[in-house]
Formats: sequence, structure tokens, C-alpha cells
Amino acid sequence: MDALFDTINVRDLLSAGDVGDPASPLSAPDLRLLIQRLDSHSRGIKSQVQSYLLSHHADFSALFSLCADAASRTDDVAAELGGVLRLVSDRPVDVQIGEAVSEIEVKTREAKLRKELLELVKVIARLSERFGGAREALRSGRLRFAAEEIRKLKLAARVCDAEEKVAGREPVVYGLLKAQWHECFEEIQELFSRFVEDAVRFEQHSNRTRVKYQLSVDGIAGVDFQEVLESMEVVGLLDYGLARVADLMIKYVITPVINSGSAIAFVEELKQESGKMTEAFLKMVQSPDQKIGTVDSEMIFSKIIEIVKFICECICFKNDSWIRSFGRLTWPRISELIIINILSKVVPEDASELANFQKIIELATGLETALKDLRLISSSDKKDERLSNFTENIEVHFASRKKKEILGKTRKLLLSCDFAIPQEYTRQRHSPKDAEITEDPSAHAVDLLFLSEKCLVSEAASGLMKIVHDTLKDVCSSSTRVALELYHAATDAILLYEAIVPVRQERQLDGINQVAVLMHNDFLYLAQEILGLAFQYRPDFPNSIKEHAVFVHLAPRLHLKAEEMLQRQIQLVIFNLKKALDSADGFQNTHQMQQFESAKFSIDQVVFNLEKVHIIWEPLLLPSIYHKSMCLVLESVFSRVARDILFLDDMAAEETLQLQRLIYLMLESLSDLFHSLNAIDQEGQSQDSSLRSLDDFMPSLRKLRKLAELLDMPLRSITAAWESGELVTCCFTLPEIKDFIKAIFTDSPLRKECLWRIENASF
Repeated sequence: MDALFDTINVRDLLSAGDVGDPASPLSAPDLRLLIQRLDSHSRGIKSQVQSYLLSHHADFSALFSLCADAASRTDDVAAELGGVLRLVSDRPVDVQIGEAVSEIEVKTREAKLRKELLELVKVIARLSERFGGAREALRSGRLRFAAEEIRKLKLAARVCDAEEKVAGREPVVYGLLKAQWHECFEEIQELFSRFVEDAVRFEQHSNRTRVKYQLSVDGIAGVDFQEVLESMEVVGLLDYGLARVADLMIKYVITPVINSGSAIAFVEELKQESGKMTEAFLKMVQSPDQKIGTVDSEMIFSKIIEIVKFICECICFKNDSWIRSFGRLTWPRISELIIINILSKVVPEDASELANFQKIIELATGLETALKDLRLISSSDKKDERLSNFTENIEVHFASRKKKEILGKTRKLLLSCDFAIPQEYTRQRHSPKDAEITEDPSAHAVDLLFLSEKCLVSEAASGLMKIVHDTLKDVCSSSTRVALELYHAATDAILLYEAIVPVRQERQLDGINQVAVLMHNDFLYLAQEILGLAFQYRPDFPNSIKEHAVFVHLAPRLHLKAEEMLQRQIQLVIFNLKKALDSADGFQNTHQMQQFESAKFSIDQVVFNLEKVHIIWEPLLLPSIYHKSMCLVLESVFSRVARDILFLDDMAAEETLQLQRLIYLMLESLSDLFHSLNAIDQEGQSQDSSLRSLDDFMPSLRKLRKLAELLDMPLRSITAAWESGELVTCCFTLPEIKDFIKAIFTDSPLRKECLWRIENASF
């Protein structure tokens, strides 16, 4: 049978001679021959299959019988399965079983829960009994037992400290237990507080501290004071109880000793019964050897040690833990009292007194050593060495005090200065040149170190530099740390002027006034003085701070501030002048009376403002600065007037005359101002070989004067002036001259010729 399933190769059915090239297609005869051979081959296969079936007939019959039997059994199984399913559907046993199992689980959980609740109830009942036992122990005086129970019940009730938090919600029963614990705790805390109050008292009528060892409170008698402290330590209330004692001792014993100096002495008394100490007294009496009001640091420190010894022996029962706890409650306050009332008052006022303070340093160190031996303060914690830290750094404290005094004095000076200028000084500066100028000390006229000029400064600036000079003199004679602090105090005092005065005088800076100019002078003066400080004092500074004590870095800052003040004033003046010129409406149509009057009023406003500035600036500013600033202001005015006139595109003959009249009127009104500037020029030229006129400082002045001439000049003369270069020298430009000619002269061959000559002129 395997041969039946072999693959038939079509070309194998043809003879080798009938097949040509295997790649060539078959011809029609070949195809017919192939069909015949395939048919013959097919008949052969059918014959083989038939003979195979006949030879295996028995096998195939058995196979078919087996299949029929299997099919019959399948039908029987299906019938039986259907019966089972019908039986199950009629009687659901699985449902009943499931219900029974669920009921069993529920009953089991309920039983377990009841058992757990029963156990919880038993625990709560036991805790309640213990709470009741603790309360009963308190009432019967068994304080130690009650304290132990409260501590254990805190853990059982899951009571957390204030800083601890419980995550999530907790059962209500815990809340009830916690509330019950807090009630017990507050009850025992109140009881302990009464015991401590009964144990330690200050009797004001006899001026003594009484310590009682057998206590009786609320019917609870015969309780030992030491047992009370032990019980308080168990429950965590020791600091609470000792805090009351600490407040009492500081208020009635330690503070009077420190405040009253060495006028108090102490007498210690002990009372015993049956060989057992029942009371102890620390009585304060007047010292026979000292007078009230005298301060003897050694005696005060010895009294403090005596008080601490009494506390350690009679209150803390020499228990190191209790003594240390008492020290944590009292030492910060005791040391603060000593520092404020003793040490800070003997801080030396002068650097030469620092050596005398060494005894105080030794006494303070001795006090702390004694307190360490008594275990009141820690021997390893440097934070407890408060007195030593203060005294060892006394130079810093001295320098800090001096720095505060310097800055406080400077601040008071700066806030009290009103920047008033004596009228006598103003009149003197306006006096004739050959008149004698008397010096008025209240005017604060000072010499500038590097400018060889005098200027007026405020009382704030002159007083500030006096403070700085006095401070730097102390720097030269001080130790390194003190010198460095005083140097910083001097620089900070200078910076205080910058921080306070401009802010306080902010409104004045928004206007044109003497205060703003005086502040400019102050900053300039301070900058000059700072440059000289290094040369004057630095060689005498301690060697270790010479490299740090540099003043030069402040000078540029103050100099820039002075320039800022001046420029702010100049810009305010220029703004006001431009605003006044705006009302002239560009000097248009001045041949009309109304427009001429408007332009004339604008010029009058400009002249008035300039005179006001002249009156304010000239007496206060340095001549060189005044000259430069006024020239800048005048330049802005003249350039604006010239520009407005040159912008006019059509001018009548009468209009040119009116414009010329306005220019001459303005220049004539400013003649006094020009004279003052010329006087400064002449004084400067006496020291400088180069001669310069006002026109050199204000190019627009020369231009405006020439413009006034051009308004009444023939066209040919204007052309000749341009060709000669005269107008270029006066800062006129080619477009300005051409537009000016077109605005004045009508179009004509002559105008064209002149404009051509102007355009082609060479210089």
C-alpha cells in the first residue's frame, strides 16, 4: 500500500527517448501518450486496492463491529448519567451541605469572639481593680506602690507621651482606660504637689527656708519627704515637683543674695527628734561685716555655693540624679542673674581695664568648679559653663557693648539732625569777593582732603566722622579682638548714614532744595575722609588686623552715592526747565501778541527756576561741582531754545525780531548767573594756564548767541558766515542752516544761489 502513496513523476511515464530537454514543454503527441499511460496506471492502482481489501476482509469486519459496540455503550452511559442528573436535581444535597458548613463557621466565629470578649472583660476588670488599688494606695499613704502601679498601668492602657502619636483608630475601650489613667495621674500629681508644698516652704515672717521631712496632707500622715521624691521619680514627676522648689529658692533666696550684694548671711539649723531629723532651716540674716549696696563678687559666689550645699544635702538627699535634675531647672536662671546683675556691670569701660577683670574670671571659674563638684552642673557639657564662656569672651562683650554704644550714638545723631543751614553762612557766601568771610562753627564748613576745597556738610556728617575718629583711636590701643570689633563698628557707623539719612529725607530728595545738596556734600565728604583714614590710623593698628582693616572699599560706594544725589538734582532741574519751555509752544507765531507773551512768560519761568537753583546750589556746592552742574543745566536750556527756533519752518520778518528779542531778554536776565560762573572760571584759570570761556563749557550758548544775530542778518552775510566756517564753529549743521534760510527767506534766485554755495562750501 505504500506504493500507492508515492509521488508520481509525470516525465517518468514517458520513455527516455520520448523526452527531450527537461526544461522544454511537452508536445501534443507526448501529452496523448501521457494520458494513456496515466489511465493504465490508474487501473493498476484500483486493482491493487481491491485485492488488498479482499485479502483483509476479516480485519475490517472486526474493526467495524468494535466501533458499533463502542457506540452502543456510549448510549448506555448517557442514559445512566441522565438518571443521576435527574436524581440530583430532585434532591439538592450539595446546597444543604453548604448551608450546614456556613452555619458551623458562623457559630465558630461567634464562640471565638465571645471568648475573646470575655478575656478582654477580664483584663479590663483587672485593670479597673488595679486603678482602684492605686487610688486606695494613695489614700493610705503607700505612695511608692501607687507610683509603681501608675507607671505599669500607663503601658497597659497604651498611654503615649505628648510627642507620640498612635497610627489609625483605636478601640473605644482604650480611650476609656486612658481617661481613667489620666484621672489617676492627675490625682497623684496633685497629691505630690501638695506634699512638696508642705515639705519646702519659705517663711517670710522669719525670713527662712524650712524643709519638713515628715509630711501630712489630706489626712495622710507620717509620709517621708524622701519617699515622696522617690515616688515622683518613679512616675516621672520629679522635674514637676522640683520645679516648684526651684522657683521658691530662686525667688526668695538666690535672687536677694545676687541683688543685695554681700549684705546677706545664712544660718543653717537642723531639728531632730528621737535621733531622726525632722526639719531643716536656712535662715537669711543681715551680714555684720558688709554694708547694703556693696557688691563683693567673691562673697556672693560663696553664698551661692552655701545655698547649693543646703539644697543638695537637705532637699535632694545627696542623690546625684536629683541634684542634676535640680541643676537643670535652676542653673540657667542663676547664671543669667549673675551675668545680668554682676558680670555685665563690671565689664570694663576702657580697654585698659580688661586686666582688672581677670579676678572676676577666676571667681566665676571657681564657682562653676564648685558646682560641678556638687553635681549641680555637668562636668562634661560645655553649655553649662555659662559664666566661663561669658568671662572668657569678655573682650568680645566689651567690644560688643562699645559697638552698640557707637552705633546707638551714631543712630541718635543721624535721627536728630534736621539738616538746617545757618542763614549767616549763605549770606557770607554771597558777599563780595573781597569781603572777609568769617567762620561759623555751626555751619560745619570742612576741608576736603584730596580736593583742596571747602564745602558745607551737615551736623550729622561732621559728628559722624568725629565718632569714627574717636573709635579708630581706641582701635590703636586695643587688643586684637576688641580692635577688630571697633573697626567694624566704625565702618558700620559710616554705613548707617547711607541706610538712615536718604530714607528719612526721601521727600526732600524728590524736590530741589538745600537738603538734597547738603546730602551730596555729606557723601562726598565721607568718601574723602575714608580715603584718609587708612593713611592716618592703619600704621598704628594691631598687626593682626592690618590686612583686614581696609577702608578704601567704602570710598567708591559713597562717592557714587554723592554723584547719584547730584545727578538726581540736576535731572529734576532739567525736567522743570523743560516743562517751563513746553509752555512756549515751540516759539511759534511770536509776532502775535498772545503767543509772544506766552513765550516771554515761559522764558521768565526758566530764568526764575535758574535763579532759584543758583541761590540753592552756589552757597553749598564746591565751586568746581557747582560750575559743572550749572553748565549742564544751562546747556540743556540753550540747546532746547535753539532747537525749537531752528525747527520753525516759516518765520515772518516781525517774528524773527521778536525771537531775537526773547533770546536777548533771556541772556540779559541770566547775566548775574554768568558772572558767578565767570568768577569761578577766573579763579580756576589762576591755577591753570589754559584759558577757557563759558562758551567752551556750554556750546549751545555760543550757538544761541549766534542764532540771535542770524535772525537779523542778510542772506549773503549768512552764506559768508557759513563759508568762513564761523557757523560750524558755533555748532550749526548744514541741514539746520538750510532749513533756517528756507524758513526766513522766500524762494528766489538769490536763495537758490546761496543754498548752492552753502552745500558746496569746503572748509
